Amino acid sequence: MRVAFFGGTFDPPHRGHVAIAQAAADAFELDRVLFAPAGRQPLKDGHATLDFGDRLALSTMACASDERFAASALDAPREDGQPNYTVDVLTELRRQMPDATIFNLVGADSFNDLGRWREPAELLRLAEWIVVSRPGHVLDEPEGYPLTAGQRARVHLLDAVHLDISATELRARLAAGELCDDLLTAPVAGFIRAHGFYRHEL
Repeated sequence: MRVAFFGGTFDPPHRGHVAIAQAAADAFELDRVLFAPAGRQPLKDGHATLDFGDRLALSTMACASDERFAASALDAPREDGQPNYTVDVLTELRRQMPDATIFNLVGADSFNDLGRWREPAELLRLAEWIVVSRPGHVLDEPEGYPLTAGQRARVHLLDAVHLDISATELRARLAAGELCDDLLTAPVAGFIRAHGFYRHEL
Protein backbone atom coordinates (compact mmCIF):
# COMPACT_ATOMS: atom_id res chain seq x y z
CA MET A 1 0.00 0.00 0.00
CA ARG A 2 1.18 3.52 -0.83
CA VAL A 3 0.04 6.07 1.76
CA ALA A 4 0.61 9.83 2.00
CA PHE A 5 0.41 11.76 5.25
CA PHE A 6 -1.03 15.20 4.45
CA GLY A 7 -0.72 17.36 7.54
CA GLY A 8 -1.97 20.91 7.89
CA THR A 9 -4.10 23.29 9.89
CA PHE A 10 -7.11 22.67 7.61
CA ASP A 11 -8.87 25.73 9.03
CA PRO A 12 -10.89 25.11 6.90
CA PRO A 13 -9.96 22.41 4.36
CA HIS A 14 -10.62 23.88 0.90
CA ARG A 15 -10.62 22.95 -2.75
CA GLY A 16 -6.90 23.70 -2.99
CA HIS A 17 -6.15 20.96 -0.46
CA VAL A 18 -8.36 18.52 -2.37
CA ALA A 19 -6.68 19.38 -5.69
CA ILE A 20 -3.23 18.84 -4.19
CA ALA A 21 -4.24 15.47 -2.76
CA GLN A 22 -5.79 14.36 -6.05
CA ALA A 23 -2.72 15.40 -8.05
CA ALA A 24 -0.43 13.59 -5.63
CA ALA A 25 -2.58 10.45 -5.60
CA ASP A 26 -2.64 10.37 -9.40
CA ALA A 27 1.06 11.14 -9.92
CA PHE A 28 2.38 8.73 -7.28
CA GLU A 29 -0.29 6.03 -7.52
CA LEU A 30 -1.30 6.50 -3.90
CA ASP A 31 -3.83 4.16 -2.36
CA ARG A 32 -4.60 6.50 0.51
CA VAL A 33 -4.09 10.18 1.37
CA LEU A 34 -4.55 10.93 5.07
CA PHE A 35 -5.80 14.48 5.74
CA ALA A 36 -4.45 15.10 9.24
CA PRO A 37 -5.39 18.35 11.01
CA ALA A 38 -2.53 19.46 13.22
CA GLY A 39 -2.63 19.89 16.96
CA ARG A 40 -0.13 22.47 18.19
CA GLN A 41 2.35 23.31 15.43
CA PRO A 42 5.82 24.24 16.75
CA LEU A 43 6.83 26.37 13.74
CA LYS A 44 3.60 28.39 13.48
CA ASP A 45 2.51 31.25 15.68
CA GLY A 46 -1.02 31.49 17.01
CA HIS A 47 -3.79 28.93 17.10
CA ALA A 48 -6.36 27.61 14.67
CA THR A 49 -9.71 29.41 14.65
CA LEU A 50 -11.65 26.16 14.99
CA ASP A 51 -10.88 23.48 17.54
CA PHE A 52 -9.38 20.17 16.50
CA GLY A 53 -12.66 18.23 16.52
CA ASP A 54 -14.34 20.67 14.14
CA ARG A 55 -11.35 20.69 11.79
CA LEU A 56 -11.30 16.89 11.81
CA ALA A 57 -15.03 16.81 10.99
CA LEU A 58 -14.54 19.28 8.13
CA SER A 59 -11.59 17.26 6.84
CA THR A 60 -13.74 14.13 6.85
CA MET A 61 -16.26 15.97 4.66
CA ALA A 62 -13.55 17.25 2.32
CA CYS A 63 -12.39 13.66 1.87
CA ALA A 64 -15.82 12.54 0.65
CA SER A 65 -14.98 13.54 -2.92
CA ASP A 66 -12.40 10.76 -3.43
CA GLU A 67 -12.40 7.20 -2.09
CA ARG A 68 -8.61 7.38 -1.76
CA PHE A 69 -8.91 10.10 0.90
CA ALA A 70 -9.49 9.72 4.63
CA ALA A 71 -9.31 12.07 7.59
CA SER A 72 -6.90 11.10 10.35
CA ALA A 73 -6.52 12.03 14.02
CA LEU A 74 -2.86 10.97 14.07
CA ASP A 75 -1.75 14.55 14.70
CA ALA A 76 -4.35 15.30 17.40
CA PRO A 77 -3.36 17.72 20.20
CA ARG A 78 -1.22 16.08 22.86
CA GLU A 79 -2.73 15.62 26.30
CA ASP A 80 0.30 17.29 27.92
CA GLY A 81 -0.16 20.42 25.76
CA GLN A 82 3.24 20.05 24.12
CA PRO A 83 3.77 20.77 20.41
CA ASN A 84 3.08 18.09 17.82
CA TYR A 85 6.10 16.91 15.86
CA THR A 86 5.83 15.25 12.47
CA VAL A 87 8.61 12.81 13.32
CA ASP A 88 6.44 11.37 16.10
CA VAL A 89 3.42 11.12 13.80
CA LEU A 90 5.35 9.40 11.01
CA THR A 91 6.91 7.02 13.53
CA GLU A 92 3.42 6.04 14.70
CA LEU A 93 2.17 5.71 11.13
CA ARG A 94 5.15 3.46 10.34
CA ARG A 95 4.30 1.37 13.41
CA GLN A 96 0.69 1.01 12.29
CA MET A 97 1.58 0.27 8.66
CA PRO A 98 4.99 -1.44 8.68
CA ASP A 99 4.70 -2.74 5.12
CA ALA A 100 3.40 0.44 3.49
CA THR A 101 5.37 2.89 1.38
CA ILE A 102 4.82 6.13 3.28
CA PHE A 103 5.01 9.62 1.81
CA ASN A 104 4.91 13.00 3.54
CA LEU A 105 2.97 15.51 1.41
CA VAL A 106 4.07 19.11 2.01
CA GLY A 107 4.29 22.49 0.34
CA ALA A 108 7.55 23.90 -0.98
CA ASP A 109 7.69 26.55 1.76
CA SER A 110 7.44 23.91 4.48
CA PHE A 111 10.09 21.77 2.81
CA ASN A 112 12.41 24.78 2.63
CA ASP A 113 12.20 24.95 6.44
CA LEU A 114 13.13 21.29 6.89
CA GLY A 115 16.29 22.22 8.78
CA ARG A 116 14.09 23.72 11.54
CA TRP A 117 11.97 20.58 11.91
CA ARG A 118 12.71 18.09 14.67
CA GLU A 119 15.01 15.28 13.49
CA PRO A 120 15.06 16.03 9.75
CA ALA A 121 17.29 13.04 8.95
CA GLU A 122 14.84 10.70 10.67
CA LEU A 123 11.93 12.36 8.83
CA LEU A 124 13.62 11.62 5.51
CA ARG A 125 14.26 8.03 6.61
CA LEU A 126 10.69 7.40 7.76
CA ALA A 127 9.00 8.61 4.58
CA GLU A 128 9.53 9.68 1.03
CA TRP A 129 8.55 13.32 0.48
CA ILE A 130 6.21 14.82 -2.09
CA VAL A 131 6.86 18.55 -2.33
CA VAL A 132 4.08 20.58 -3.97
CA SER A 133 4.85 23.77 -5.86
CA ARG A 134 3.70 25.88 -8.76
CA PRO A 135 4.41 24.67 -12.32
CA GLY A 136 7.95 25.43 -13.42
CA HIS A 137 9.35 25.58 -9.89
CA VAL A 138 12.83 24.14 -9.33
CA LEU A 139 13.20 22.25 -6.07
CA ASP A 140 15.93 23.88 -3.99
CA GLU A 141 17.83 22.42 -1.06
CA PRO A 142 16.17 23.10 2.31
CA GLU A 143 17.58 26.24 3.84
CA GLY A 144 20.57 25.38 6.02
CA TYR A 145 20.11 21.63 5.54
CA PRO A 146 21.97 20.19 2.53
CA LEU A 147 20.67 16.78 1.51
CA THR A 148 22.77 13.71 0.88
CA ALA A 149 22.33 11.92 -2.44
CA GLY A 150 20.30 9.23 -0.71
CA GLN A 151 18.01 11.79 0.95
CA ARG A 152 17.59 13.71 -2.28
CA ALA A 153 16.41 10.51 -3.99
CA ARG A 154 13.55 10.31 -1.46
CA VAL A 155 12.24 13.80 -2.30
CA HIS A 156 9.87 14.21 -5.26
CA LEU A 157 8.53 17.41 -6.80
CA LEU A 158 4.85 17.74 -7.69
CA ASP A 159 4.58 20.85 -9.85
CA ALA A 160 1.20 20.32 -11.49
CA VAL A 161 -0.92 22.21 -8.99
CA HIS A 162 -1.78 25.90 -9.16
CA LEU A 163 -4.67 26.74 -6.84
CA ASP A 164 -3.38 29.57 -4.71
CA ILE A 165 -5.98 29.86 -1.95
CA SER A 166 -5.19 31.92 1.14
CA ALA A 167 -6.82 30.42 4.23
CA THR A 168 -6.66 33.82 5.92
CA GLU A 169 -8.55 35.49 3.08
CA LEU A 170 -11.00 32.58 2.94
CA ARG A 171 -11.80 32.94 6.65
CA ALA A 172 -12.25 36.69 6.19
CA ARG A 173 -14.75 36.10 3.38
CA LEU A 174 -16.63 33.57 5.50
CA ALA A 175 -16.67 36.02 8.40
CA ALA A 176 -18.23 38.61 6.07
CA GLY A 177 -21.02 36.17 5.27
CA GLU A 178 -19.85 35.07 1.82
CA LEU A 179 -20.71 31.51 0.81
CA CYS A 180 -17.32 30.73 -0.80
CA ASP A 181 -18.75 27.79 -2.73
CA ASP A 182 -16.01 28.38 -5.31
CA LEU A 183 -13.35 27.58 -2.71
CA LEU A 184 -15.02 24.92 -0.58
CA THR A 185 -16.53 21.55 -1.41
CA ALA A 186 -20.30 21.45 -0.94
CA PRO A 187 -20.28 19.32 2.27
CA VAL A 188 -17.66 21.58 3.90
CA ALA A 189 -19.46 24.78 2.91
CA GLY A 190 -22.78 23.44 4.18
CA PHE A 191 -21.33 22.34 7.52
CA ILE A 192 -19.66 25.72 8.03
CA ARG A 193 -22.93 27.55 7.31
CA ALA A 194 -24.97 25.22 9.52
CA HIS A 195 -22.70 25.78 12.52
CA GLY A 196 -21.93 29.45 11.94
CA PHE A 197 -18.20 28.83 11.90
CA TYR A 198 -15.93 31.86 11.42
CA ARG A 199 -18.77 34.37 11.77
CA HIS A 200 -17.45 35.41 15.21
CA GLU A 201 -14.39 36.88 13.49
CA LEU A 202 -16.44 39.87 12.32
